[in-house]
Amino acid sequence: MSDNSFGRLLRVTTFGESHGPAIGCVLDGCPPGLALAAEDFAHDLARRATGRTRHTSQRREADAVEILSGVHEGRTTGTPLALLIRNTDQRSRDYAAIGEQFRPAHADYTYWQKYGIRDPRGGGRSSARETTMRVAAGVVAKKWLAERHGVRVRGWLSQLGEVRAVVDAGIDFDAVESNPFFWPVAAQVPELEAYMDALRKSGDSVGAEVSVVADGVPPGWGEPVYGKLDAELAAALMSINAVKGVAIGDGFDVVAQRGTAHRDEITADGFLSNHAGGILGGISSGQQVRASAAFKPTSSLRLPGRGLDVHGNAVEVVTTGRHDPCVGIRATPIVEAMTALVLMDQALRHRAQCGDVGTVAPRVPPAA
Repeated sequence: MSDNSFGRLLRVTTFGESHGPAIGCVLDGCPPGLALAAEDFAHDLARRATGRTRHTSQRREADAVEILSGVHEGRTTGTPLALLIRNTDQRSRDYAAIGEQFRPAHADYTYWQKYGIRDPRGGGRSSARETTMRVAAGVVAKKWLAERHGVRVRGWLSQLGEVRAVVDAGIDFDAVESNPFFWPVAAQVPELEAYMDALRKSGDSVGAEVSVVADGVPPGWGEPVYGKLDAELAAALMSINAVKGVAIGDGFDVVAQRGTAHRDEITADGFLSNHAGGILGGISSGQQVRASAAFKPTSSLRLPGRGLDVHGNAVEVVTTGRHDPCVGIRATPIVEAMTALVLMDQALRHRAQCGDVGTVAPRVPPAA
C-alpha cells in the first residue's frame, strides 16, 4: 500500500493495523537537539485514547510509546525518529461475522476493489487506531514549534450533532481540557452528556466539527503556488479518518459575504479582522491560523443496514464490537497533531529557502 507518508522536509510515515501486533511511525527530518523522552507523549495520547469515558469506544490501550531510534541521551539526533506502540486490547472475534461482508459507509468495499484483500479486524488500516501515531508524531512537532518559534496549536470540539458551542466571549481552553468532549463552554457540558446518552441508547451515531488555531505563526510560511499553507493544511486534515470537509478561516461562510466585509483591512496597529484564517496567497500573514474539520457520523452501527458480501449477495449488516457513537469527540488531539506537523514542515522549508531573507517591509502586528 503506497502513500503512507506525508510532508517534505519533515517526512512522516505511519504503519500498522487496528488489530495487528503494533502500530508505529517514522519521522524523517526532525532537527537534532530537541529534548525528547517517552513520557512526553503520554498527555496527548491520553487525550486521544478510547475507554476514558462512556461516550467513546471502550477499547482500552496502554498506548505506551517506545522510541526505537533517533534519540540519544534524551535528545533527537537528526536521524530518523522511529516510534512504536504495541496493541494490547484487540477483540478480533467481534469482526468474525463481517469478514466477508461490505459494511455500508466503510472502506471495506473500496479496499477490496483496490487490493483484492482486506483486513476486516477493526477496519485494519482504515481504523481510527492509525491516528494514534499521528498524535505521537504531532507531539514532536508541537514541542519543536513551541521551543523554536513560540507557536502554540490548540483545538476544541465546536459542534456535536445539532449542538453548537456558543463562544462569543472567546475560547476557554481551561474548559476544553476539563471535560471529555473538549468543549469550550463548561455550562453546555451537561447538555452534551444527555445528548450522547440518548444517542448511545438509540444505537445511532452523529457527526461533529473540530476547530483548531495556531498562535504565534510568523508571516512567511507557505509556498505558492502548489505548496500553499492552507492547501497542505486542508489535505492533512482531510486525510484524517471520517473527515468530509475542511474550512480555512471563515470557510464556506465567505459565500454570503461581501468583499468589503470579508477583506482583512490593515492598519499600523494590525489587521482589523481575520476572515482569511491567517493565510493570504497560501502564505501565513502572522495572524492566528484558523481551520476546522467536519467529521461524518460513525459508520459502525448495531442497527441493521443493507450491504453485500464478497460474492455479491445481499446481506443485512450489523456491526458488533466497541465503537464511538461520535468519532469527533476524541478527534481534537488528532486535528492539532496534523496542523502542527504541517506547520513544522512549512517552517523547515521556509528556513531552507528563505532563511537569509531580511525584513523587506515592516511587519504588521496581528489583530488583537
